[in-house]
Amino acid sequence: MKGVLLVNLGSPESPTPKDVKPYLDEFLMDKYVIDVPYLLRALLVRGIILRKRPEQSAHAYAQIWTDEGSPLIVFSKRMHKKVKNQVDIPVALAMRYGTMTIEKGLQELKDQGVTDVMLLALYPQYAMASTTTIWALADELVASKFPEMKLTKVPAFYNKPDFIQALANSIKKHLEGFDYDHLLFSYHGIPKRHIRKTDVTKSHCKIDGSCCNTPSPAHEFCYRHQCFETTKQVVKLLEIPEGKYSQTFQSRLAGDKWLTPYTDVEINKMPAKGIKKLAVVTPAFVADCLETLEEIAMRANDDFKSHGGEEFFAVPCLNDEDEWCNVVANWVKDWSKN
Repeated sequence: MKGVLLVNLGSPESPTPKDVKPYLDEFLMDKYVIDVPYLLRALLVRGIILRKRPEQSAHAYAQIWTDEGSPLIVFSKRMHKKVKNQVDIPVALAMRYGTMTIEKGLQELKDQGVTDVMLLALYPQYAMASTTTIWALADELVASKFPEMKLTKVPAFYNKPDFIQALANSIKKHLEGFDYDHLLFSYHGIPKRHIRKTDVTKSHCKIDGSCCNTPSPAHEFCYRHQCFETTKQVVKLLEIPEGKYSQTFQSRLAGDKWLTPYTDVEINKMPAKGIKKLAVVTPAFVADCLETLEEIAMRANDDFKSHGGEEFFAVPCLNDEDEWCNVVANWVKDWSKN
């Protein structure tokens, strides 16, 4: 029997340091997120980062928390419900970190008799710190606790026409009536070494400005290439002229070489270049979360205006929009027929 497991990032149980700390510990101690030897990772995370970060992150979470809870969880649950209602096989929802575990999701499917699982990581672009860690944990769990199950991993959907169409339609709808000077595509940043580590050719990804545009098998797992491709295809559909859009990367950690240009640095320069009305879209996320609501809609908004900007609009993620839910439901239907 077939079934589906949708997996997103996760969230603390509450916007308090008490709940944020174990969540951050689980997230940052993941070897696919901070990819250094265990002892060094533990020293960095538990000896340095977790001394101050839980209080800072809890304050940020508190600003976006809703009566229903974490926006990422709320939107993911709504999307899950809409997809579930359109298909005739079991669909479960899990998170990579936090209490809605992948193990619970697999158990829920097993209890319904599922033996063949479509595993959909809810990240459009492939990355070690997002897709790989979900796939790896699911593999471990199947090997150790669910040996009767078979996993079918859905590849990154960054360039699937129906996803691109849904994303472009959503952006167009939200920007109606907002006469922006510039549209910024802001993707979550990752360390440059992650790009090189996931290069299956071991030589193509030089991050030199040309490799992402040169066809290569490396692109199947290259986050940077896939981000540029998503931007390119959306821009083409929306017919946005050259010069009226750009792409950046947000959410970096200090002390490492991350993908550039940086979102905050570029946004702060824009008013001086004559960009007074800025719209920002975040296509690395399918559900609004801390990085889109607090980092972009709040902090980037304030920074833009403090540097002379006049109007700022953060385009919401796909969340539980009907067209996006229909796209996922159709992927499930197509897979279940095979």
